[in-house]
Amino acid sequence: MNYSGWPTPGELVVGKIEEIEDFGVFVDLLEYEDKQGLIHISEVASGWIKNVRDHVRVGQTVVCKVLEVDKGSQQIDLSYKDVNEHQRKDTIQRWKNDQKADNWMTIAFGEDVDDETYTTVANELIEVHGGLYEGFEQAAIHGPEALSETDLGDEQVDAIVETARENVSVPYVTVTGYVDLICSTEAGVDAVKEALQAAEGNGEVSEEIDLEVTYVGAPEYRIRVQAPNYKTAESALEASAERANAAIGEFGGSGEFHRERRTDDE
Repeated sequence: MNYSGWPTPGELVVGKIEEIEDFGVFVDLLEYEDKQGLIHISEVASGWIKNVRDHVRVGQTVVCKVLEVDKGSQQIDLSYKDVNEHQRKDTIQRWKNDQKADNWMTIAFGEDVDDETYTTVANELIEVHGGLYEGFEQAAIHGPEALSETDLGDEQVDAIVETARENVSVPYVTVTGYVDLICSTEAGVDAVKEALQAAEGNGEVSEEIDLEVTYVGAPEYRIRVQAPNYKTAESALEASAERANAAIGEFGGSGEFHRERRTDDE
């Protein structure tokens, strides 16, 4: 959904070059309804410009900085040269994310979703998570809990979570640690089994976490955790090792967590 209002001076906007003249470049603003801006030749590139077409081309998607907005004359002055490569990449990515989020809204609430519903849902996600895309991303990771602070109804929450989990690619990080499990009592084998089950969470690990425990070489076991961020992953890794150590300790054994492998080869 495009904005019906006007951009503000200093804002970075995404546009498509529609026309090139000797004095400058006309750009359709892709994020605003029926809005077009002008890049004066002096704002295309630094230094003297012999031919504007040496720097831009018709149909090119560009990121520009808004210099001035004159609503009375319907004029928006833009600068192409004042946007560095880092700003360009970030703005393009944000624009692409907004397009994805707009599509997800259509999937969640139907192609004929009315403006009032769209605006209400969007404002709630922006208020709680800072953006429409970020709201869907958090819903994919945390489920309904991510929307608990919004005023959305249960049906709206369910629609967002279902759409998010089917369409959002969540970035994950992976951390690894190792635990040595030793028990010399008669119950040694059962003690290790109990400790490994405890390490894996006994089926109670959060849905946002993928935790796997594998055998390396007696008495060493690898704990591998995937989670949306390092803080969550590290916390889950340490909790897994603590559960294993506590479980084997109940059988008179001992456990020790370490980050690096102690055996020579796998």
